Amino acid sequence: MPVVSPGWEARFRSWLLERRLVGGDKAPFMVHWVSRFLTSSTGERPWADSRVVEAFLESLGRQKEPWQVAQAGEAIRLFAFHVEAAENRAAQSSAAEHGEAWDHVAEEVRRVLRLQHLSLRTEKAYLHWLRAFQGFLGGKAPESLDEQDVRAFLSHLAVEGGVAASTQNQALSALLFLFKNGLARSLGDVASAVRARDRRRLPVVLTKAEVLRVLDELPAPYSLIARFCYGCGLREQEALELRIKDVDFEAGMVIVRSGKGDKDRRTVLPASLHRPWMEHLERVRAVYDQDRADDAPGVALPYALERKYPNAGKEWAWFWVFPAQNVSIDPRSRVVRRHHQHPSALQKQFRAAVVRAGIVKPATVHTLRHSFATHLLEDGYDVRTVQELLGHTNVRTTMIYTHVAVKHKLGVRSPLDSPT
Repeated sequence: MPVVSPGWEARFRSWLLERRLVGGDKAPFMVHWVSRFLTSSTGERPWADSRVVEAFLESLGRQKEPWQVAQAGEAIRLFAFHVEAAENRAAQSSAAEHGEAWDHVAEEVRRVLRLQHLSLRTEKAYLHWLRAFQGFLGGKAPESLDEQDVRAFLSHLAVEGGVAASTQNQALSALLFLFKNGLARSLGDVASAVRARDRRRLPVVLTKAEVLRVLDELPAPYSLIARFCYGCGLREQEALELRIKDVDFEAGMVIVRSGKGDKDRRTVLPASLHRPWMEHLERVRAVYDQDRADDAPGVALPYALERKYPNAGKEWAWFWVFPAQNVSIDPRSRVVRRHHQHPSALQKQFRAAVVRAGIVKPATVHTLRHSFATHLLEDGYDVRTVQELLGHTNVRTTMIYTHVAVKHKLGVRSPLDSPT
């Protein structure tokens, strides 16, 4: 039997209850399964060896019900995290900082991210997780990292942080990128990490009347940005990053460049936007002409186009549809130039408009995209068409809107509304 500190049972039980990981009636069973595992195991750290854990659970499966085996597996995973978290806390108080080594790794990760033309948002997210991982390890040197550290960090996010499954998956993607490109080695098995619960939530959707009320409460240019989000099914960032050349009223479509997953797509352009678009275009042209008169640097271009076509950023076709009022520093090139509207400004205006419209639903700018998809389904369009307009890779992602579409419930009537 491996050596564990005396009194581990009480500490483990208290830890489970304090973090509400299990109910009070289940905590003793979790302790029981861990005790049984430790009694049947050898070696110093059997909970860290996936083969030992799998062999124990396989043996248990020949005697117990499947739900008991699953409960035992969860108990061992939680215990492993409990022990590793305690070890990390102890290491934090004594381990020396390896700041320069971590800075070097972060710079290498940033270099590869830009070499692969990944978005600035991806770059910020990955570097955030790298620093969070560094802080969690408490000064451990980058060259000594292994899969056990990653398992402990992912379990920490699920247990201590209470993050969503998508957030934990993003952290895992960042760490995979870190090991492959920052440390130049592969990452081993991390399947035994405690997984965050995948809580499936139905999207918040506004009715058509509610959408119009919110749009009417938004000032320019935010009203037009929101109309593009709802009328074209655009993500917030996709709308803000539109260029003049991407809006084609003659063809009745908008071209989304480098959307989520670095994919281009076409989507519908509402004819009702033509008049406000022309009025908006006059104001944008005035901003563009002033920039040219001031000989300001051109707008940022994607990938290496700025080096290939140095003057393209000064052309009208590449100018932002929704330019910012003031110039600012490019976060990558450090050039002072004009950028598109910042997402935070749109989000702030939208939240205020929702309140003024008297809507109590927790609506955000992204709610407009959800509403676009739901209303198309309610109007009779098929799921495949909606999938293409939204740019979803998998139709199952689009299918969630069928659960909130009002008019496509196969004519089901509540028994309360049925005639007596």
